[in-house]
Amino acid sequence: MTRYRLDIAYDGSGFHGWAAQTGLRTVQGELETWLARVLRLAEPPVLVCAGRTDAGVHARGQVAHVDLDLPDPDQVAATLTRRLRRALPEDVVVRRVTVAPDGFDARFAAIWRRYAYRLADGPLDPLQRHTTTAVRAAVEVAALNAAGETLIGLHDFAAFCRAREGATTIRQLQQLRAARLDDGRIEVGVRADAFCHSMVRSLVGALVEVGTGRRDAGWLAGLLGAGSRSAEVPVMPAHGLVLEEVGYPPDDRLAARAVEARARREEEQLR
Repeated sequence: MTRYRLDIAYDGSGFHGWAAQTGLRTVQGELETWLARVLRLAEPPVLVCAGRTDAGVHARGQVAHVDLDLPDPDQVAATLTRRLRRALPEDVVVRRVTVAPDGFDARFAAIWRRYAYRLADGPLDPLQRHTTTAVRAAVEVAALNAAGETLIGLHDFAAFCRAREGATTIRQLQQLRAARLDDGRIEVGVRADAFCHSMVRSLVGALVEVGTGRRDAGWLAGLLGAGSRSAEVPVMPAHGLVLEEVGYPPDDRLAARAVEARARREEEQLR
């Protein structure tokens, strides 16, 4: 078997998220179907992605891998890159397919994921309405950033996550910074080793509460000790969120990183 890396972008508007679901259109389902058609496989292969996105969430830098038992891997990668570009519907693009280096795992070898959430607190360009969320009150970016600094580091983000059985809510938040763009919109960049379900949209929802003056920074900091999902935290709409990039270690560290991450996940599930 040869492992291939796929770099993918998609408009999430027409998908029920990444993960395959019976009877629903998903990114994984669409890609697996077309991989089987292009390669004339009897059964669709299984794709593993770096981060499962929810329904309506977009991606510019999603990464996935697939294992295939086919001759001439370099030719397979070139053929997939060329033919998928022509075959796939217009709301999903496979930018490139490459033979993955030894030890590569799209999910477990990743060391960080970076998302961006875009807001408009003024008139919203109609052409941006599918990728930007409008908020009614003015957002003070400086206040938002000051509050966000309290969240940086290793914390239990249970207050910002939808609970999943056997899944930890402890995450290493590496970066959280907002900036006002030239067109007046606000972009909130968030990077962490991994994210739990609805975490980014909840973090942004809480930060908007502070940035608009409805809550203070002390309220936000106090949420870190909540231990469970907080009903006080609004979850922002999915369409403003984009998975921008996934980071991996050097090739000679890929296998070790994947082993470490998989072992940690198994340990968490046993707790």
